[in-house]
Amino acid sequence: MSSLFRFPVPMYLLRNRHILSWCLFDFANSSYSAVIASAIFPVYYANIIVGNEQGMGDLWWGKAISVSMMLVAISSPFLGGIADYAKMRKRFLALYTALCISATALLYFLKPGMAIEGLILIICANIGLEGGLVFYNAFLPDIAHTTHQGRVSAWGYGIGYLGSIISLLLGLLLIRSGYICMTWPFVALFFGLFSLPAFLFLPHDIQEKTSIARAASTGLVHTLTTLKKIWCRKEQRRFLIAYLLYEDGINTVIVFASIFAATTLRFTHEALIGLYLVVQCTAFVGAFLMAKPTDYWGPKKVVMVSLSLWTVVTGATYVVQSQSHFFIIASLAGFGLGTIQAASRAFYTQFIPIDQTSEYFGVYTFVGKSSAIFGPLLFGFLSSLMGSQRPAVLSVTLFFLLGFILIIKVRGGFPNVQSSMEQGISMRRESP
Repeated sequence: MSSLFRFPVPMYLLRNRHILSWCLFDFANSSYSAVIASAIFPVYYANIIVGNEQGMGDLWWGKAISVSMMLVAISSPFLGGIADYAKMRKRFLALYTALCISATALLYFLKPGMAIEGLILIICANIGLEGGLVFYNAFLPDIAHTTHQGRVSAWGYGIGYLGSIISLLLGLLLIRSGYICMTWPFVALFFGLFSLPAFLFLPHDIQEKTSIARAASTGLVHTLTTLKKIWCRKEQRRFLIAYLLYEDGINTVIVFASIFAATTLRFTHEALIGLYLVVQCTAFVGAFLMAKPTDYWGPKKVVMVSLSLWTVVTGATYVVQSQSHFFIIASLAGFGLGTIQAASRAFYTQFIPIDQTSEYFGVYTFVGKSSAIFGPLLFGFLSSLMGSQRPAVLSVTLFFLLGFILIIKVRGGFPNVQSSMEQGISMRRESP
């Protein structure tokens, strides 16, 4: 295998405590993403807490996710601006993390029929996780040199997928032992324990003598200015529109993959959990295997390759008939998931001016969370209209194709190892 695709975690990661602690935070929060947001708690909440005989559990779960994502999407650009102006990035990350951990631990006290209480706790926990990622992502330009941002971004996602796998397997052990309610405080403990290095070793906030009110008002003004600047700059605007489109497609696949497998291909519950583990394992491999190429080829080329792969995945899903073939398709999707997320984040960092990382990543998060709206709506509409999920699956291909076309036209995503610094400076000085 070429040295370009070396898989083992490089010593560069292990020697740098900033990078290692940053990656461990992804390892920590992935326990929530895997167990609470994706694989185990949604089924528990829908079937046991609410009751899903007539689809009411699905409806309540959808409300919780939609409300939380909407609040995060609206608030992210503005809180990012406040964090940059008041130098409160690490404190915001700690606050959001504490919110997620506390709400997750309190899920232990839910009993059947406590749908409203569960709804409130999930909204709080999801806001804590997703909102905190704005400030977590903003540390990347500070801890990694331009020549290593692509691979460091990939290492974070890769270690995060490993955290998903470990926490999900441990959660399943608790469930099989008859302690399903203990799974939620276990996730909170896992998140809290492995997030500690980030708060100990990531760069500390600079103490500023300014009031929260002044920071809020000034931060909001700066963020609105940032939004205007981004919209007026052609390359940044093109990238974010492309990201909105293809991330919409990815979110749609994530939301409906298990539903498609259960409804159309008749997967059992255990088979679905196995499918999720396969996706996480291949995403872990994809994130690490493509880490170095992201810097050498440039994140733009890696995103384009990943979008080509996603197009193949949705096309193959349209015609798949057997569960074994769907496992293969899911493996490809997982590989593309780990690759495109890391490459997109590295791509975006090339547009960010110094001292405006939280503001810019607030906008990035706003676009990413907003992308969870259109694709799922289109999928649900076509599925109900056609009486089949297959045409709906094929429609998702459109998001990847449109994103691919726009990404081709973006002047950016340069390789980070050969004088890309000058290219980055040139792009950051681009006039409106």
